[in-house]
Amino acid sequence: MAVRLNENQEVVEVIRKGLKEKNGYCPCRREIKEENKCMCREFKDQIEDPDFEGYCHCMLYYKSKD
Repeated sequence: MAVRLNENQEVVEVIRKGLKEKNGYCPCRREIKEENKCMCREFKDQIEDPDFEGYCHCMLYYKSKD
């Protein structure tokens, strides 16, 4: 299992800018609550799932099975 940044640097830059503007909260989510603070609770749960492979909600991170 490995977690890495999206390979598309443009996506990474846009999401990081949004994170900075929202004080670390996911720019793709409306609600400012602890579970939406990057790395969000949803993706942390997906990381724990051995069958999950894919991007987090905002596509900043990718989890691979290998």
